[in-house]
Amino acid sequence: MLRLHGYIKVKTALKRLLEKIWKRLLVIIILCGGICSLLVDCKDSDNFSFPELPKANTIENHIISLINTEGQTIAARFDTPHGFIRQESEEKSFALYLQNLPLKPDGTKVKYYDGREKSGDVYLAVVDFNLGTRDLQQCADAVIRLRAEYLYNEARFNEIHFNFVNGFKAEFSKWANGYNISVNGNQVSWISNSNNNSSYESFQEYLDIVYAYASTLSLEDELAAKSFSDISIGDVFIQGGSPGHCVIVVDMALNVSTGEKIFMLAQSYMPAQDIQILRGDHDGSPWFSASKGDVLKTPQWIFKVSDLKTWSR
Repeated sequence: MLRLHGYIKVKTALKRLLEKIWKRLLVIIILCGGICSLLVDCKDSDNFSFPELPKANTIENHIISLINTEGQTIAARFDTPHGFIRQESEEKSFALYLQNLPLKPDGTKVKYYDGREKSGDVYLAVVDFNLGTRDLQQCADAVIRLRAEYLYNEARFNEIHFNFVNGFKAEFSKWANGYNISVNGNQVSWISNSNNNSSYESFQEYLDIVYAYASTLSLEDELAAKSFSDISIGDVFIQGGSPGHCVIVVDMALNVSTGEKIFMLAQSYMPAQDIQILRGDHDGSPWFSASKGDVLKTPQWIFKVSDLKTWSR
C-alpha cells in the first residue's frame, strides 16, 4: 500500500509539472506568433510609421479647416477659427449683404481689366462681379461699388450718391430721371439725357462715371471718422492720396471667451482688377486680429487703426 501511495503522489506531481510546462509553452508560442506577424506586416508595408502625437490647440492649427472650397459666398466659403463666432447681421443690412457676397470658384485668379492674371499671394477668393474692360474699378471704386450695389438691390436710389474730387455730387436718382453728367475740364454739370434710367445697365454706366472722377481723396472726405474699438462690417480703412488706398470690412467674428475681435477685408487695387478677399494675419486665413496694436498690415498696404471710417448715411 505504501508503495502504491508513493507512486500516486509522484504521478500527481509529474502531471502538475507537465501542465505548468505546457502553459508556459503556449504563452511562448503565442508571443512568437505575434512577433512574427508584426515583422511580416512591417516588411510588407512601405508606409509603416508610428502615429503622430496630437498638435497643440492653436489658431494656426485650425487654419487648414477654415476654407470650404464648395462655398459660394463669403460666409459659406470661410469658417471662423476655433473659439470664434461669426457676427449675426440684421436682415437687409449692409453687413449681411457683404457677408453673402458671391464668390467665384475656389482657386480662381484675380484678373485685371485687360485680362491679365494677378498673382494669388495676397488674396484667398474673388468676388463674382463683372469687372469690365476699362481701367476704372480700382481701390476706392471697389468700395463705392459695394456700397452702391447694396443700395441698388434695396431700391434705395435716393441714397446712391458720391462726390467727385472737385466736390460735385453725383446722384443716381437724378441720373435715373433722365439726366447725364457733363464734364468739361473742372466744370461738371447735369444735362438732359432721356436714355438714362433706373435699369441695372444704366446704373452700371452711372458707376463708370463715378469711378472716373471720384478717388480715395473724395471718398475719405465723404466718410465719417470712427473709433477702431467700434469696428463694424461695412467700415473702411482709407488713406486718401495719389496714390492712396482703401479696404472694406466684409465680415467679423468674436471670441466669446476672450472678447477678441477678428475681421475680413476686401479690396481692389491698381490697375483696375477684380474685388478680392485678402489673405489675413496667417497664411490660409482671411482673418485679421483687432488686437495687433495701432497698425494694420494688409498684403499691399499698411494702415493705422485711426484710418477707420464709416458711412454717414
